[in-house]
Amino acid sequence: MMETNQGKKTLQCGWPFFYLVVLSLFCKRGSCQVRYSIQEELPLGTVVGNVAKDVGLDRRVLVDRNLRIVTGTKQELFQVNQSDGALFVNQRIDREDLCGKTSQCFINLKAVVQNPLEMHQITVQILDVNDHSPTFPSKESRIEISESATPGTRFQLEGARDPDVGVNGLRLYKLEQNEHFRLEVEDLNENNKIPFLTLQKALDREDKPYLNLLLTALDGGSPSRTATLNIAVIVLDVNDNAPVCNEKKYTVTITENSPVDTVVLQVNATDLDDGANGEITYLFGNKFRSKATELFDLDRKTGEIKVKGLVDYELEHIYEINIEASDAGPVPLSTHCNVFVHVEDMNDNRPEIDITSQSSQIPENAPVGTVVALIGVTDLDSGVNGQVVCTLPEDVPFELKHSNEDHFYSLVTTRSLDRELVPQYEIIITARDLGSPSLSSVKTVRVELSDVNDNSPVFSQSPYTFYIMENNEPGASIFATSASDADENENARISYSLEHVISGQSVTSFLNINPDNGNIYALKSFDFETLKTFHFQVVAKDSGSPSLSSNVRVNVFILDQNDNAPLILSPVSTNGSAEGVVEISRNVNAGHLVTKVRTYDPDIGYNGWLSFSLQQVTDPSLFGLERYTGQIRTLRPFSESDEVVHKLVVLVKDNGNISLSATATVFIHAVEIKEAFASSNIKSSEKTDEQNNITLYLMISLGSVSALFVFSIIGLIVMQCSKPPEYSSKYSHDSNCVDTSGNGTLCHSIQYRSGEKRYMLVGPRTSIGSTIVPGSNGNTLVVQEYNKRVSGEITGGLHP
Repeated sequence: MMETNQGKKTLQCGWPFFYLVVLSLFCKRGSCQVRYSIQEELPLGTVVGNVAKDVGLDRRVLVDRNLRIVTGTKQELFQVNQSDGALFVNQRIDREDLCGKTSQCFINLKAVVQNPLEMHQITVQILDVNDHSPTFPSKESRIEISESATPGTRFQLEGARDPDVGVNGLRLYKLEQNEHFRLEVEDLNENNKIPFLTLQKALDREDKPYLNLLLTALDGGSPSRTATLNIAVIVLDVNDNAPVCNEKKYTVTITENSPVDTVVLQVNATDLDDGANGEITYLFGNKFRSKATELFDLDRKTGEIKVKGLVDYELEHIYEINIEASDAGPVPLSTHCNVFVHVEDMNDNRPEIDITSQSSQIPENAPVGTVVALIGVTDLDSGVNGQVVCTLPEDVPFELKHSNEDHFYSLVTTRSLDRELVPQYEIIITARDLGSPSLSSVKTVRVELSDVNDNSPVFSQSPYTFYIMENNEPGASIFATSASDADENENARISYSLEHVISGQSVTSFLNINPDNGNIYALKSFDFETLKTFHFQVVAKDSGSPSLSSNVRVNVFILDQNDNAPLILSPVSTNGSAEGVVEISRNVNAGHLVTKVRTYDPDIGYNGWLSFSLQQVTDPSLFGLERYTGQIRTLRPFSESDEVVHKLVVLVKDNGNISLSATATVFIHAVEIKEAFASSNIKSSEKTDEQNNITLYLMISLGSVSALFVFSIIGLIVMQCSKPPEYSSKYSHDSNCVDTSGNGTLCHSIQYRSGEKRYMLVGPRTSIGSTIVPGSNGNTLVVQEYNKRVSGEITGGLHP
């Protein structure tokens, strides 16, 4: 034992800790295969090689790319230094524990880096060192030999075992020099050498009842390690024939998972002796207890071997069983034979799926062929039972690409992705082996898509149409726009702004919009008489990079309120008051038109529909007032008793909810015929001037109304040509008020229609002087329905 420990110390301290050989280095794009060779039992931290250098990685980005070693087992024998890429020993490496008697011992590792994902195969060959000495089952062996044994008789000894392999394994035996025995060795295999003592000179119990021999076992290491066995030879009498096995080496094959009590083999040995000296008993070699003795049972009488435990191909491919056949003579003789049980693989292991590396998220605009994950698949079975095929569902935009190395796949995209349609994928990977029956396993890989700004904001309506009453409160919210974005986070955060200029004036001078919610505020109070309709655009812009935007047209219609009192155009005195003096002849007939009160109301519809009434009259039986025309006529001829001067106070009021009014005073002078002719020449010039002034007012009023009408018709024609049919009926501009009196009264109506709401403003715009025929319906407003309407959209713009 001291010699063995001293040998290990010499191995560790007397020469370099390891030698490194890069056997091969094959590199392809994204994948390299590196092979190293090291000795077992190296100190922890010993550098095996520089992975980064050997596979061509930039050392400066190793930490960012997360270089790591994947072993695929629970033992982390090696680790990598992420700062310089050095591969070093992380745990004690014992080749005998890892590979047993296997002559070639390889450890397969995988070096994985990210950004982009790469995987490199590393194979480390573990070389044997002579760290074990040969050992015998015991320090002493007792052999009883009959004195009748003849020269040439062989006596099998229990051989030594050495866990090392190759040149470091058991190589030879040496027997201490003596005159009775010589040493013979039979090689069962490279590491199993059975020593035999061959009698070369007959024994004489009376001369030497026992002999002490020293057998030495040596391995092939440098320096060589040894073990000794003390052999005590007891010389007996008679029973000089030992049992003999029919075969020295039995070989049999059984399937793994064979049921208990399955017969494996029957060992048969014979003994030439008779009686008890020829009765054979079979036993396991009790010096070397292996796992085989736990899995198999031996019948002492028949030599039949049966299964008594679980035979697993993945744990052991072959079992070696040593059988001792011994006779029942007074001095028992025995022999040994070896049974090699080969285990045939069965498909009893499901494939294992290992996600070696995976991206947590990929952008939705990732190009086709983007690597999502690296997947390793293993099956502990062998042959076709260990061949695995991986598949994906057909309805996912991914595929598995087989790598140059067996059992590794890359999960890549096969078509364009859209987070708004599918935000994440649950990809079920199925691994199925080719055994019969086939076994399979599944694993789910979750792939989440990160958003990119590929969707513009979308307004809830297009276009928007709003109606606002004039005289609104400045600073109040008058209406709101709203847009949505299918993206998320910053890409879906929308800001609103105004855009458009009306007649050289920006809408921002009288409108403001909340950039966060799209609410629009009026900065001033609107006046229907000044501005009836306008339009502008709202722009919705997201916060992505680069940002996307969209706009929508907003049509705004101002609704009239009764905020203007009637305006008296005539009579008007020289000082500007609503007073007038009219002279008529006393011989006029009933129904004579004395004068007409001319008025104007800037409002429209019912708010501008005027009616006249007499508030004060000197003689109600003499003069009458037309309700809707403002004409003052005589109701009867003058009489001698009628006064000369008559005062009439006319009240003019509109038809609004809260009616507004004005008054005009008319003084009527009744004169004789001669006076009338005399004054006619004097007043003709004054009347001409008055008529000219009135005519100027009427021309201005008619020109404004006509211009408004023409602009409306032009706008309707333009909108009718440029808009689809479904929008043409939103707004209609009808003329359904007809003047049947022939007195020149202008009737006007405007209809606004939006969905279920309909607004109609109807009524006279102005009252113009005219003549009424007695018996007509001049004081009645007739509304006639037309079968045919002119439909169109009231276009935005600034109207006088």
